[in-house]
Parts: sequence; C-alpha cells; structure tokens
Amino acid sequence: MYSTEPAADIAIDLSPTIKVYKDGKVERLKGNDIVPASFDPKTNVHSKDIVYSPENNLCARLYIPNQRQNQNQNQKLPVLVYFHGGGFCIETAFSPTYHNYLNTLVSEANVIAVSVDYRRAPENPVPCAHDDSWTALKWVASHVNGEGPEDWLNCFADFQRVFCSGDSAGANIAHHMGMRHGREILDGVNVIGIVLIHPYFLGREAVGNETADAKKRDWVAGLWRLTCPSSTSGCDDPWINPVVAGSDLASLGCARMLVFVAENDFLRSRGWFYYDKLKESGWRGNVEIVESKGEQHVFHLINPTCENAVAMLERIASFLNHQEKA
Repeated sequence: MYSTEPAADIAIDLSPTIKVYKDGKVERLKGNDIVPASFDPKTNVHSKDIVYSPENNLCARLYIPNQRQNQNQNQKLPVLVYFHGGGFCIETAFSPTYHNYLNTLVSEANVIAVSVDYRRAPENPVPCAHDDSWTALKWVASHVNGEGPEDWLNCFADFQRVFCSGDSAGANIAHHMGMRHGREILDGVNVIGIVLIHPYFLGREAVGNETADAKKRDWVAGLWRLTCPSSTSGCDDPWINPVVAGSDLASLGCARMLVFVAENDFLRSRGWFYYDKLKESGWRGNVEIVESKGEQHVFHLINPTCENAVAMLERIASFLNHQEKA
C-alpha cells in the first residue's frame, strides 16, 4: 500500500521503486509480495526455505526437481546459486516473480537451485548484500563432504558443477562472487560458470546508449547513492563499476561466463562494455554475450512466456548442462 504521508516529509523519492522519509522510514513501492515454498505441480519442482545465516536471520529458498522423475535416485545435479535483482533495495527471494522463475528454470535445466535472500539497502548499505551472498556460498560449500545441514545438497548436489547467476543487481552480486571465489577459493567447490542477466553496472563516464537518456542516468545514479552512501567514488565505485582502473578481471574465479543484454535496456551498453573488457583482461575463460532484440530490462521476468524469454531460458539451461549451442 502506498503511503498517505505528505510529500514534504519525503527525503528521497525514487518512484516507482522506493521512497525514504525524513524520519528514516523506508517505503518500498514494489516487490513486497511473497509466496511460500511448495511443490509446484506445473513444473514438478519442490522448494523449501532454509536458514543460512542465523546471526542475521537470513534464508535461502532451495529448489529441486521431483526426484521421482529420475531413474537414478543417486544422480548428482548441477548447483545454481541465484541472486535476485531489485537495485539492492527491493524484491526478495520469496516473491512470486522469483519463485515462478526458479521453478521454471530448475525444471528446464534439471538442476538444484539455491535462491539467496540478502539484506537490503538503504537500511543495510552495499556491500551488505555481497557479504551475505558470500556467506550463502560458504553455506552451500559446507555440504561438500555430504555432512552439511541440508539433505538435498548432501545427497544430490554435484559440487564440481556449481554456477552463479542473477539479474540486474543480482547479476552484479554474481560477478562479485566470481571475483571473490578467485581470491578465496572454496575448498571442494568448482564454480564452472556465471550467468549475468542484464547486469547492474555503472560508471562515471557514459558509454553507448547511456548518453541518450540523461534523466534515466541521473535516476539510476541516485539509486546507487541511496544504496551505497559511503562511497567516495560514486558510479566508479568498484562495487558498481567492475572495470574501473585497478580491477583485476583476469582473476575471475570461473571458466565460463554468459552475459545477457536487452536491446532497449538502459544498461545494455554497460553489459557490452563489461563483455569487451573481460575479453581484453587476460582472463583465461570463455565469455559469450546474447542480446535480446526489442526487449527491455528483465523482460523475461515480466513476460516469461514470450519468445525471447523462452529462448533465454533454453540458452541458460544449455549453459548449465555444458550443451552450448554453436
């Protein structure tokens, strides 16, 4: 429900996403609905919620294909660790949008998924979301020897086939998880690949289509200031600009990267810029990029049955199963 408080009491208005009032109250204007974990008969996928960070009372939602579909009950499945989008300040892993998307992706790709909920800004500024996400990855890694707290991972996870992915701000997190894994390798975990969907990256100097919409650029920069107020370098902060001087993309801790951009997305050119810089960095892995023609930011979540969304889903499933299209 929208607030009835007078506009004079608003300190920061980033509608239609979020408002912050002078008394410190935060009003999230979207992404507030949640749905419970369940068995989804449409996709034949089970889900349940687990606590991965008791100290911060943080949960993740686990998804697994119905094991009755598997002839071999001991079959090990790839693990996808997914980080939701929302500009670091809205949405959750438990929203209908992400619940439905993960059900569909898990069914299509036949993987186990761990959808991570993390603390959100502005109450918990960046890099809290990244710190929480690393805690979640370490929690996943605690199951490598089959002695972790969650049986689905103990019994069915193939830790030599681990992937990270996310959309928008979640793609930003997935990139940083790959960078941190390159520095602090998790024993027994092989992060094979990362999938970035419409990644939320910025930079002080505009690139490509960013120059065409100054108003949008200012709005996005304002959102970044809200979520990371301690930054002294603005849109060139390494948390939001992964190719800023001094970044070491060559140390990215995975072998394969798949980047998705959308033709009509304000962040399109920044995704291409990241792709080009990663190729030039000396990183030894393989990076690919796919552009969805005629589409907007996170269109696949807004209209998941459209032709381009279905094509994206199939492409990701192929990537997760080492069956890349020529």
